[in-house]
Amino acid sequence: MTETVGDREDAPAGGVASVVLLLGLLAGLSYYLASQFVEPSALRIAWKGAGVGLLAIWAAMQARSLDGWLLALVMALGASGDVVLEAVGFVEGGMAFMAGHLIAITLFFRNRRAETSLSQKALAVLLVPAVIWISWMLPADRSMATDIALYATPLAFMSALAWLSRFSRYLTGIGAILFVISDLLIFARLGPLATSMVPGLLIWPLYFTGQAMIAIGVVRTLAADRTP
Repeated sequence: MTETVGDREDAPAGGVASVVLLLGLLAGLSYYLASQFVEPSALRIAWKGAGVGLLAIWAAMQARSLDGWLLALVMALGASGDVVLEAVGFVEGGMAFMAGHLIAITLFFRNRRAETSLSQKALAVLLVPAVIWISWMLPADRSMATDIALYATPLAFMSALAWLSRFSRYLTGIGAILFVISDLLIFARLGPLATSMVPGLLIWPLYFTGQAMIAIGVVRTLAADRTP
């Protein structure tokens, strides 16, 4: 079999991309321990942003189309949200995540599945009001309820459209659901789970795993599109 120039050029790039993905996964997963044992500092903030930040770089290295670049932007905004949430505040970090959800909505809407079963459509339709309503119900301080519900609206549509997209439901679809559960636990910490250990134990693992699954699912599908 003859090796083309393009194959020779793609091989090193693919190898470097794999290393970036591995480093991103290691950074994101290890941050869970860092958040428990490392005191708040610039190091911890950088560590927090490194996981999804490296996923953004990895996605950009794989990008060959608008959809690929949209994914990279989603991950970049997620990493920005991680850092801003820690360094600046809840509201500012939430705005970065909202922007990411809006870009993700565009990505998933552009890649709607050609055929979807009635049960899958029903789940997506129910997901939107359920996520918004639960988000509104959770905070004990009712003055926060409307703002949290507004944030949850693009989050809910993002997860529903991810579920209806042509990307793998076992990766991108479930990853989006994990992201939603992570955010609901954040809201629950403002209310019924204020004194519980559960949010602290689960928020980051669910969030980062969800982001990684979203990214890997999209990249795999887009790469398959390029396969002859």
